[in-house]
Amino acid sequence: SPNLVDIPKQWYQRRVRGWFALCHVARIVTSRTQFDVTQIFGVSFLKFTFPIIKKQFLDKTESVLDRMKPDRQQMFRVLLPQLLDALEREIFNDKSSIWGPSNADSSDIFPGMDAILDGQSSSVTMVTQSSSKTAPNIKQCLSNDTIVKIIGSVTDPSKQLGPAGLPNSARDEGARLEEEKGVLRLEVIQNSLYKDVPKQHLLWLVGMQNVYVLQLPRMPKEYIARLVFDSKHKTLCLIKNNTVIGGICFRQFPAQDFTEVVFHAVSSNEQVKGYGTHLMNHLKDYHVQCGIYHFLTYADQYAIGYFKKQGFTDNITLPKHKYEGYIKDYEGATLMQCTLNPKICYKQLSKVIKRQKEIVQGLVEWKQSKINKVYPGLTCFKKGVARIQIENIPGIQESGWTPSSVKEEEHSNVNQKHFLHIWNRLKGHTSAWPFLEPVKTEIAPDYYQYIKYPSDLKTIGEKLNQGYYKTKKMFIADVHRIFNNCRMYNDPNTEYYKYAGNLQKFFISELKEAGLYDD
Repeated sequence: SPNLVDIPKQWYQRRVRGWFALCHVARIVTSRTQFDVTQIFGVSFLKFTFPIIKKQFLDKTESVLDRMKPDRQQMFRVLLPQLLDALEREIFNDKSSIWGPSNADSSDIFPGMDAILDGQSSSVTMVTQSSSKTAPNIKQCLSNDTIVKIIGSVTDPSKQLGPAGLPNSARDEGARLEEEKGVLRLEVIQNSLYKDVPKQHLLWLVGMQNVYVLQLPRMPKEYIARLVFDSKHKTLCLIKNNTVIGGICFRQFPAQDFTEVVFHAVSSNEQVKGYGTHLMNHLKDYHVQCGIYHFLTYADQYAIGYFKKQGFTDNITLPKHKYEGYIKDYEGATLMQCTLNPKICYKQLSKVIKRQKEIVQGLVEWKQSKINKVYPGLTCFKKGVARIQIENIPGIQESGWTPSSVKEEEHSNVNQKHFLHIWNRLKGHTSAWPFLEPVKTEIAPDYYQYIKYPSDLKTIGEKLNQGYYKTKKMFIADVHRIFNNCRMYNDPNTEYYKYAGNLQKFFISELKEAGLYDD
């Protein structure tokens, strides 16, 4: 099995460039043929990723074995590794029966990729797994040579903007470079009652406690010390010159699928350097590896803006029964949530986005340099004209734009009739009575503290009369919000929770009957 450390840097860079040119850029430049990742990398991609997937799968299985019955535990512990080992042997056997004749040589399914990346040819024969025929000779606005040239220009270190280019740099770029150079290091540590804790870890915890005390003066010192040294809490420490300069104290609740961010601070003399963002990105990647995808934290009025920049929101989508009674409440603070995407490497996110912007900008500049005719700007608005037809904009039709074949106004009128009919049917359902009008604070005083975007059938009816719903997605989303809000606020064993499920099933059946339901 290949080890990540053993992967040649050149091999990895070529594959990333191949993904940029053939998968990502093709989504933006629609005139190019777009390929799936598996089409481009084929067998070699599977060989590269399978050992990693196998390890993650076994680790995930091991973490849930305690919840299984003894006989099933034994089955998973013995049979699952044997099955994965057998599959791995077949994958790395080029003559295995699992490979068809078209890819028995264990090469990439896209043989022209190397030629594209080397810039050797602008007309490469495109081959897929299902067919060896050449793709149709379609005239493309961007040749392979052009894309390779643009990608090469933005990956050239001499042409990249470093941390000094503040308008074009991410907040954590400087911190990321310091970590790569070994100036910074990050460690997840915790105290323990059952095993010896390294002395260095204890010193870091003491240093972390001091940072919190100085940066969070409103928090009692005893409270900070108790949580930092509590064995159930972990701390992600940011270490510079073997001294703790910042960190995040958190407690994981795997069974509830969330982690509480308790404290987050950086020393005052090390702030405004992107360390806070870098810490949060490391924490996100750590939790993606742990399989926990929700953060919850209480933020005071001074911290709300910071947490919003880190992807937190005060719109809590995690069901209330999952965190109520688990997370610590703070008076005068706002509960905020961050939902993680397991497909994202957060430490590299800003770097990837910056590179993508540079590539798109390069494509735009190249395209603009080839434009032979420039039309003057529109002046009709200065003369009092409120709107014009899109087709009357000079040059719009030459760019390839075509009018929609569907008359939007006529289509909208048909949808309005369906919406009105479904709305009347919902109002008459036996489970609709809790959702007919907005929730009254006399009945649920704290309702609007948890539900930031309320919805009800009366409000939806008013929007229908105003012609608010231009698309079916808008209407369907508003109705579904009624049910989602109900489940978020109420416990699963309440009658309201049951009524929401009954009415939602009826709503979906009405959508199907009207031909508005998309699977």
